Amino acid sequence: MPSPIFTPEDHIQRVRRIALALPESTEKLSHGEPTFFVRKKVFVMFSNNHHNDGRIAIWIPVPIGQQPIMIAEAPEIYFKPPYVGVKGWIGVQLSLINNEILTTLIRQAWKLTAPRALHPVAPQTRPSL
Repeated sequence: MPSPIFTPEDHIQRVRRIALALPESTEKLSHGEPTFFVRKKVFVMFSNNHHNDGRIAIWIPVPIGQQPIMIAEAPEIYFKPPYVGVKGWIGVQLSLINNEILTTLIRQAWKLTAPRALHPVAPQTRPSL
C-alpha cells in the first residue's frame, strides 16, 4: 500500500501541534515561513521549498557535533540548511520521518534553546541509607 501524500499544510500542522505544546512556545512568520520561538529565540524554522530546493522540511538546532553525524548516517533525511547550517543546525525532510522522531527532534531543539528555568525539574531521589 503506498504511503499517503501530505501537503505542505499537513506538514506544518504536524510541526505546529508538537512545537506549540512546549512551554512558552509561540509561532510567528519569519522570512515568510512559520517559525517557532521560545522567549524570542528560534527553535524551529519551517521550510517549504526554500529557493526551490524541493524540500518540505524544518531547520532545527542539534547538540554540538551532531550535525555531521546525522547527515552521514541518513543523508536522505538530514541536510545542512542554508544560513543556520554553519551554526550546527540540521534540516529534516518531513516526509521521511514519523511523528515520534519529529517530536523527539523538536523537543530536543526546544531544550537547546529554552532558558534553563523553563526546563522540567527532575524529581529528587533520596540516597539509600
